[in-house]
Amino acid sequence: MGLSTVVWATMYDDTVHYATANDASISIGRMFSPKIEPEIMFGLAKTPSPGMDDAALLTCVAWVAHGYEMVQSIYPGWKFAPPDAVIVDGHHAALLIGPRHGIGASASEWLRTLASFEIELLCDGKFMDKGHALNVLEGPLSTICYVMDLLARDPDNPPLAAGEIVSTGTLTRALPVKPGETWTTELKGIALEGISLRFE
Repeated sequence: MGLSTVVWATMYDDTVHYATANDASISIGRMFSPKIEPEIMFGLAKTPSPGMDDAALLTCVAWVAHGYEMVQSIYPGWKFAPPDAVIVDGHHAALLIGPRHGIGASASEWLRTLASFEIELLCDGKFMDKGHALNVLEGPLSTICYVMDLLARDPDNPPLAAGEIVSTGTLTRALPVKPGETWTTELKGIALEGISLRFE
């Protein structure tokens, strides 16, 4: 897109869904040209401060999870310019959050694996794409710092706060989906479960 910064958007109570097990379903019938994005999510326990390194940022995190963001586009063929993405609130359609894991005494292990894990994305058992933690900036945890810095310069939006959820961006290519498909992920090198997601 020719950008030198991250793109962020707001999520809503009616677009965020939780999966208590490793499989779930979502209706995409009303979405425009939906695509799937496997991501890492964080729940904030306290407000992060500017200048924190990754270890300090992790002390602000209550839980980490794997799941999917569903994105959509009203623009034919997904052809758009950066201002168009702002108009449609970053293309967000839905977020599915898988089982959540507390940080606790495993902070050093999370810190290591969040910057080094691999992921595979499959559709109906067929391999579709492969990703790595470093496909998201310097790793998913780094997105908290980037968004925090952006909001510090934003006169219209409040800073990140305790209780908020940060979804960190796609680890693979965003790929189109259709009703009737089942998409799954397999993660290697991190203590997070793959998620099976059926589209209705």
